[in-house]
Amino acid sequence: MIRMQLRYSFRLYPSVGQRMALARAFGCARVVYNDALRARETARSEGLPFPKTGDLSKALITEAKSTPERAWLGEVSAVVLQQSLRDLDTAYRNFFDGLKGKRPRMGAPRYKSKRDTRQSVRFTANARWSITPGQKLRLPKIGDVKVKWSRSLPSTPSTVTVVKDAAGRYFASFVVETGPEEVLPQVAPEVGIDLGLGHFAVLSDGTKIDSPRFLRRAEKRLKKAQRSLSRKEKGSKNRDKARIRVARAHARVADARREFHHQLSTQLIRDNQAVAVEDLAVKGLARTRLAKSVHDAGWSAFVSMLEYKAARYGRTFVKIGRFEPTSRVCSVCGVKDGPKPLHIREWTCQACGAVLDRDINAAVNVAKAAGLAASACGAQVRPGLVPAPRGEAGTHSTPQPSTAR
Repeated sequence: MIRMQLRYSFRLYPSVGQRMALARAFGCARVVYNDALRARETARSEGLPFPKTGDLSKALITEAKSTPERAWLGEVSAVVLQQSLRDLDTAYRNFFDGLKGKRPRMGAPRYKSKRDTRQSVRFTANARWSITPGQKLRLPKIGDVKVKWSRSLPSTPSTVTVVKDAAGRYFASFVVETGPEEVLPQVAPEVGIDLGLGHFAVLSDGTKIDSPRFLRRAEKRLKKAQRSLSRKEKGSKNRDKARIRVARAHARVADARREFHHQLSTQLIRDNQAVAVEDLAVKGLARTRLAKSVHDAGWSAFVSMLEYKAARYGRTFVKIGRFEPTSRVCSVCGVKDGPKPLHIREWTCQACGAVLDRDINAAVNVAKAAGLAASACGAQVRPGLVPAPRGEAGTHSTPQPSTAR
């Protein structure tokens, strides 16, 4: 078990004066970031070497504070401005690593705008931020900010990032380090998971978990808020208020989906020693007519939670290839029975005659492909007397209601 870093977010409730101080910090960090990006892009266009971070810090922070044009940089913590330069270094590093094939491709660093929906500043230990005895967050040149603590931190945090999202909410994001002391006791069950749209997840033990469909349920409210926004005059205060209402409506959907993912992933990790899932082509599915439902399900975020929680609690996490024929192979005898249309949710194996539930059969095959002890206890898998003709698994001449994994 290796040590890993985790991020904990808590809601902040700053006062009016503290909001103004945070707005100054956001603006100063943005100006330093844009000045550094402009200096590097100018050097690149003129064929000169990239300015180093130390030189940029001296010119854009230390020396700029003594000029009348940039004297207001001294109103915020210097650590915030230094971390803004570190963010630019990270953006360039990710961009060049993408060009070299070390990571997925990313765009070149871009200038920040004061109209960006997300603003953030980061404080490290050098800023001497602290948590007061009254459980408030003390930030340099901002003050003691009220925090809604939903849980205790497992260790002393190394940094804190203050974020303002599109809905106008403030959050404190802490980075903490955890170790092997959080490993859970070993348990016997091992499970394969088949992710889908009709049911969010089907387990190899026969359990089916319904899809909450948070976006679909909130579409009426979102449509009303978006229509109101489109009728407001651009640049007006009423339009800004309507934009915040739309952002809050979307934030409620995202928060509900994230909470569902966290609760389900934690339960699966605690109840099973090993978890296996299929590597789904989410980007490809998001370009089909099922795009809205695929994004509403949030499979990628859920799988990422399973992966890091398995590493944190000492569980085994396996991701099998996306080209495994989990829906075509009989989980009883292992015979590949060919492709089947999506509207066929139950089929009969031509070799052994077992009647198989499509999703549970796929979940069992996911567990077997991962090398786990798959079990279909309680699933719709039963021996049949007469194998069904192969032609009965064909497509219908008229469109049928369908769901997809």
